[in-house]
Amino acid sequence: MSADLSPVLIVGATSDIGLALAHEYAKRGAALILAARQPDRLEADLLDLQNRYGVSARSIALDLLDADSRARFLDALPVVPGTVISVAGLLGEQERSESDAALAEAVMTTNYVAPALILSALANRMLGRGSGTIIGVSSVAGDRGRASNYLYGSAKAGFSAFLSGLRARLRARGIHVLTVKPGFVDTRMTSGMKLPAVLTASPTQVAQEIVRAHLGRRSVIYTLGRWRWIMLPIRLLPEPLFMRLKF
Repeated sequence: MSADLSPVLIVGATSDIGLALAHEYAKRGAALILAARQPDRLEADLLDLQNRYGVSARSIALDLLDADSRARFLDALPVVPGTVISVAGLLGEQERSESDAALAEAVMTTNYVAPALILSALANRMLGRGSGTIIGVSSVAGDRGRASNYLYGSAKAGFSAFLSGLRARLRARGIHVLTVKPGFVDTRMTSGMKLPAVLTASPTQVAQEIVRAHLGRRSVIYTLGRWRWIMLPIRLLPEPLFMRLKF
């Protein structure tokens, strides 16, 4: 991995995908900065990454939903990262969120507002250097609002639109922006759900696809790739027909 892509900052590093990404980038020799609300939970992982791959790895506290914490985190960064990845996400419970504004706000803020704000701040720092990569993990749920998860999906739709606009803004400024749209992923967030095996990726599969897309300078990827073709007719289906679907 070229030196200008390192260190790799992972926001939401205690997630299953975040840790899988840490391993994939460390394999390629990248230094790591892992951001998490409870960085002490990463101590064993940091030691493992350092011993296994011989890379520099450190953690920094970040409560993504707290503006003061975001400001302290940015001040504490030792360098402008070469690569920034936001894996932050909260699935929530749609039925409860429909009648609880606080829960709905948590889903919307975690999946869109807070990641967009931290990536905006980091993008401005990268602009001063004129290089870098920004990767946002969105979701196929953002491609079309569904009755069963439209709060989560709407936040991911907003995040995807944010990344698209950021990519257009930074396109000629030396900064690459990648949007990642996972389908089902076998993580703690989906624990207990009955997911179809053929459509469900492991965190390691998602991480490997992200790194390949990063190094290939792709703009938008679906993981697994077959989700692109699954979502195409769903996006195109006329609204009167779409509303009749029970999913």
